[in-house]
Amino acid sequence: MLFYITPRIFSDQRGWFSETFRMDRFAQYAGSVVFAQDNQSLSRDVGTLRGLHFQLPPHPQSKLVRCLAGAIFDVAVDIRKGSPTYGQWIGVELSAENGKQLFIPAGFAHGFMTLEPDTMVFYKVSDYYAPECDRGLAWNDPTIAIEWPLDRGAAVLSVKDEKQPSLHDFDSPFAYDGVPMSLTEVVL
Repeated sequence: MLFYITPRIFSDQRGWFSETFRMDRFAQYAGSVVFAQDNQSLSRDVGTLRGLHFQLPPHPQSKLVRCLAGAIFDVAVDIRKGSPTYGQWIGVELSAENGKQLFIPAGFAHGFMTLEPDTMVFYKVSDYYAPECDRGLAWNDPTIAIEWPLDRGAAVLSVKDEKQPSLHDFDSPFAYDGVPMSLTEVVL
């Protein structure tokens, strides 16, 4: 299940403080996910699109994504074989201003598009980067039909992301776990 997380923010005249991650509270919703690596990216241009990415078994990754500066339209696509929501997507806005985070379990492709210049994204992953397991799907696959906010600017892509295959050409090794894709909002 995907979680749209709102951290508690404590404000006073100096500014604010927030616990952005607490394993005990997080585990109430995500179970026994343990994070192995932190990643951070900076995208200079509005419309920069990164994704749709995932890692195959034996190194699949769950992700906890947040935006440190700027804003993104963050997307998860269900790629679990046999899922009633296979190929469907959910998208949310994450920004430095709203402080929200998105938890994306293994078995979902992930991507985002920047909505502001100089956007910085931080995410925790549950397994180390394994180049031999690194895969992706076409960001503009018509069978997935993600409604990217292209009105904010044309997609700025890497060479790798310009050449990703369609969902139709992907034989998913991810099994459906009995939980259809849904988005739950939680306060941690």
